[in-house]
Amino acid sequence: MNKRIVFLDYMRVIACLMVIMVHSCEFFFIDGSGIGIRSIEDGWWVSVIDSAFRCSVPLFVMISAYLLVPVSGSVEQFFKKRLVRVVIPFVVWSVLYATLPYLWGDMSGDEVLESVLHLTYNFNDSSGHMWFVYMLVGLYLFMPIISPWLEKTGRRGIWYFLMVWFLSTFFPYIRDFVGSVYGECYWNEYNMLWYFSGFLGYIILAYYIRNFIVWSNRRKLIVGFMFYLIGYSITAIIWYNRIVSAETLQQLELSWRFCTPNVVLESLGAFFVIDGLFNQSSPNRIISSISNLSYGIYLMHIFILSVVYKILENSLSTPCTIALVGIVTFVICYVATALLSILPKGKYLIG
Repeated sequence: MNKRIVFLDYMRVIACLMVIMVHSCEFFFIDGSGIGIRSIEDGWWVSVIDSAFRCSVPLFVMISAYLLVPVSGSVEQFFKKRLVRVVIPFVVWSVLYATLPYLWGDMSGDEVLESVLHLTYNFNDSSGHMWFVYMLVGLYLFMPIISPWLEKTGRRGIWYFLMVWFLSTFFPYIRDFVGSVYGECYWNEYNMLWYFSGFLGYIILAYYIRNFIVWSNRRKLIVGFMFYLIGYSITAIIWYNRIVSAETLQQLELSWRFCTPNVVLESLGAFFVIDGLFNQSSPNRIISSISNLSYGIYLMHIFILSVVYKILENSLSTPCTIALVGIVTFVICYVATALLSILPKGKYLIG
């Protein structure tokens, strides 16, 4: 039995809470038609809080890579475990998001049918957070392919890939100024660095850290805090300064995109900091429990989040509301997921 990597438990719990905090912020800058910032003060608080947690999704990806890459055992065994752990709960909760709102009057019968049919090719608006699972499954499909290369190539080969990948993370900003880049056009969406881009870079980055970074905890903390603060500052400043000029959410959230250089720095920094703080910690029963249930918490939290917000809205200041909604939702989801885990076949609900 493999020894538990304790700092990854802490990282998974922190990343899970970060995701819920990010979604708690959405009530203060999104409305039904797009951008819905009610005041400059709200915009400032969203930029400060939400920007601090943009590393959440990259951390989840890096955790998976740290544990799974290179893939060991047969490809069939690997995919079977991912099917039970990830895909089946994802399908169950996708159907629940597409149907349950009918019970409390938020969807008509026709809308339920439309939502269920929509699931055959993508997530619904009511379950937008499911985009992450599609992306994660795509990475799982690629892990057995990339594993032999990682095992055979050396440090320089991985370093080469990471450098080109980091260059590709500047493309969202370049497109914002000049439009399509390096071969992109309506008949070719695959730019010159397409095959080095996206979340695959975080997979390679985590492998590189595990196999080639041998630093003291002190160095991890110093370098980590430096990277995190640089990435966080850039992310927050750009977002806040686009409040007035942005006409769409896509324009407003430019610096929040997970594969941008600032978020890469923030994510790398957060990884080093959490590693440096907890890699010599003893297993903690509560942290381990939350970590084991984090996927179920992620899947269900949107249901709980909106209810908690409706109860707490307009009762506290913006930062206090965001924090309280996020923390209360996190706790409720943990308790609910723990109860579901007791049920027979509960793994098919919470992973």
